[in-house]
Amino acid sequence: MSARHWAQVGLTAVLAAGGVSMLSARCARADDYSDLLDILRAKGALTQVEYSTLLAKHRHHAAEPASAEGPRRGRGAAGRHAGVATAEAASDGAVMPAVVAAQRAADSAAASARAAEASMLAARSTIDSPSVVRVDPYVSGKGLTFKAGQIDINFSGFINGFYSYNSPGRGQAVAGGLSSGGSGFDSSAVRNGLLPAGFILKLSTTQSGIDMSAVLGMYPGLNNANPGAFNANSGGSPVGLGTAGIDLRQVYLTAGTKTFGTVKLGRDLALFGSDAILNDATLLSVGSTGSNTAPANTSLGRIGLGYVYADWIPQISYASPVVKGFQGSVGVFQPLDAFNFAGGGLSAQSTQHSSPMVQGKITYDFKIGELSTRIWSSFLIQHQQGLTSTLLSEEERRGAMAEAGEIGAKLTYGAAQAVVYYYRGSGLGTTGLFFDGVAANGHKRDSEGYYVQGAYNFTKRFKLVGSYGVSNLYLASGDTAVGLVRRNESEVGAAYYDLTDWLKLVAEFAHTDAAAHNGNAARDNTVSGGAILFF
Repeated sequence: MSARHWAQVGLTAVLAAGGVSMLSARCARADDYSDLLDILRAKGALTQVEYSTLLAKHRHHAAEPASAEGPRRGRGAAGRHAGVATAEAASDGAVMPAVVAAQRAADSAAASARAAEASMLAARSTIDSPSVVRVDPYVSGKGLTFKAGQIDINFSGFINGFYSYNSPGRGQAVAGGLSSGGSGFDSSAVRNGLLPAGFILKLSTTQSGIDMSAVLGMYPGLNNANPGAFNANSGGSPVGLGTAGIDLRQVYLTAGTKTFGTVKLGRDLALFGSDAILNDATLLSVGSTGSNTAPANTSLGRIGLGYVYADWIPQISYASPVVKGFQGSVGVFQPLDAFNFAGGGLSAQSTQHSSPMVQGKITYDFKIGELSTRIWSSFLIQHQQGLTSTLLSEEERRGAMAEAGEIGAKLTYGAAQAVVYYYRGSGLGTTGLFFDGVAANGHKRDSEGYYVQGAYNFTKRFKLVGSYGVSNLYLASGDTAVGLVRRNESEVGAAYYDLTDWLKLVAEFAHTDAAAHNGNAARDNTVSGGAILFF
């Protein structure tokens, strides 16, 4: 006979036996019988029907009224001896083999449980081992994070591409102007937007209580590179057999603690102008194209049309902890040359720097009800030495102290967002840092600019954005560069649709104007459509 059969017979006999010894131990053993039934069912020795039947019988006997025991207690010696004999006979016959089989089944179940527990502990030990690489749950747009022991490895990035059609209006040449209106030719391009593609690798860990990270950011473009003064960001070369350029914008390390703050050393986005570009909606589209006939790694977006480009600059900077919404940052940066962007000898240049550029920023984040607000302000100082131009020789040792400040705010209320921004500088220049910031006679030119932007999310996936921005560059004392740009401005309207968590579709219209001090002006319109993917 099978163990299952003996288990069934034995349990029936045990539950049916009404001896004195079972009655006195009924309460103590009730849970034991239930546990034994559970084990036998789990081992497959009992079907569900058999399990339910035996459990019902067991509960019936366990609940037998105490009054029923009275007559049994009053039985004579013969009755008691008969009951004992009957129980013993049952034990000798059916009960003993069944109990042995049930005990073996219980022992086997206990052994299986111990083995499962040992396997679980071994698996947990293996998972926690530094030699095992694990993956954090994926969060859209945050990249993939792997954990190798105490090291977090994050890989993230984005890719975009747009078709842009640029139609110049009639216009004259404007030195330093950002409109293509003077070219007189329509142009088509398949190109990057304000962002190139990006592939960012970040390694993070904590050692001796210090949080550390290392970051490498590679930013390739779609179009052929044609390195010039701006390296991979120079105008492209739409000629066969060309190759794209890679802009290694980010190479830096950080170290710090939650109470001390963080020190950064390497190449990364600077402080002055960083919030202006990071909050610019054209960061996800095209904006003003610059040159659309030979696209560079990026378009202009709103660079030079509301703010000066922050740039990616070698630095040693410090960011404080966030205290009640406030955070301060300050650093020394690689000094940049004064650059004659307009050409034609209209501006002075410099290549001598005995002191670093210094930048600082403070931000304040707060919330009032449903209104979330971020306010920021920053400054920049750099001494330009050894200025040279058509009017200045290096031997004159003419210098200029470039200074600039900015303030901006971003407000979010429900589905609506707004950004307002303003900057002013002396010797700062326009478009890029220190572009045409010093006149040929060595005097600093003042500059200022602003942009306003509004956005509304009509649904969780669909958003419309509109913005307007201006950058002004004023002539210095004694400055005769009347052909130099006085004003670059643009209006942008764009629609964004999140097709998936990764993929965003974009349609945009941008109008760009440039005007010189002598009255020359140029304008153009650009229509762009494409997509950007974040992972």
